[in-house]
Amino acid sequence: MQPIFHRVMSTSTALGLLAGLGIAGGMGLPLGIASAEAQDELNVYSARHYEADDALFSGFTKETGIEVNIIEGSDEELVTRIVNEGANSPADVLITVDAGRLWRADQEGVFQPVESEVLEERIPANLRHPDGHWFGFSTRIRTLYYNPEIVDEPPQTYEDLAAPRFEGLVCIRSSSNIYNLSLMASLIEHHGAEKAEEWANGVVSNFARDPQGGDTDQIRGVASGECGVALANHYYYMRLVRSDDDADQEVVENTELVWANQEGRGAHQNVSGAGVLQNAPHKDAAVKFLEYLATDEAQAYFANGNNEYPAVESALDNPVLEEFGRPKLDDVNVSVYGENQPEAQMIFDRAGWK
Repeated sequence: MQPIFHRVMSTSTALGLLAGLGIAGGMGLPLGIASAEAQDELNVYSARHYEADDALFSGFTKETGIEVNIIEGSDEELVTRIVNEGANSPADVLITVDAGRLWRADQEGVFQPVESEVLEERIPANLRHPDGHWFGFSTRIRTLYYNPEIVDEPPQTYEDLAAPRFEGLVCIRSSSNIYNLSLMASLIEHHGAEKAEEWANGVVSNFARDPQGGDTDQIRGVASGECGVALANHYYYMRLVRSDDDADQEVVENTELVWANQEGRGAHQNVSGAGVLQNAPHKDAAVKFLEYLATDEAQAYFANGNNEYPAVESALDNPVLEEFGRPKLDDVNVSVYGENQPEAQMIFDRAGWK
């Protein structure tokens, strides 16, 4: 069956074609994107690259009759495109991952505030922008992992990663990675910049190797014994748990997960979110789409498609996530991850965190 939404061209491909035609910045209404007169269509720019998201777009069309056109790209590409298109932009909604990226987009002035009783009721206040510029629809938890054959006393908190007992044992991604920037931003919020920098220095001293690879690579490093402990978003591990591949199952068998800071503020959570764009030609449809993302049906797609926790807790319907439970979570407003991001990067740089 053909999808009832339209995946248009990726933005990198589109910009390349436009450049070849001598059209700078992706201006206008290229690639068959709907014009403002076609009120039964919605144009979504998405930096989420999960096949399971197709169900979100199809589900919205089935429920509303509004067809969805999708442009995909990195968050940087999409925000640049929206800014360059200006008042002529056909984009209605931007979807991306991590509150730090949503903050970056908001700094460019691309979002408009949305007032919706549905969203205010369904989405917890700490998972959305205080003024309604964007809303988080799923959560991802930064999680600790360890190899029980190497580590006798596993870490229980993020702060433990700087403890001397883990010297030469920590595997983690680069400091430029948005997930780590947001974690550091949360540490700044909770402890202040001075203590957060002490932590960064301690973690760097404990590196098992120079930062490299993605989150799954950190987990595999723990399983292989190259590292004793690591940090990665929970859904990467859940993918391995649900995998039929023997090598993935071996990684799971050799790795233990720890929900961090359960005796204190709770585990660091981040969001995948979306907002209505400043020049959205189909604002009403865009708000309807955001409200649809908060329904139990759509929330279940987030949980089952990418093993993310739904922002609406009652919508959780994923056996693997239910098996691991829903940990105590840090309830700080995730918008501070963006606000503290510049200072977080400076701290990482001073600590020599590559």
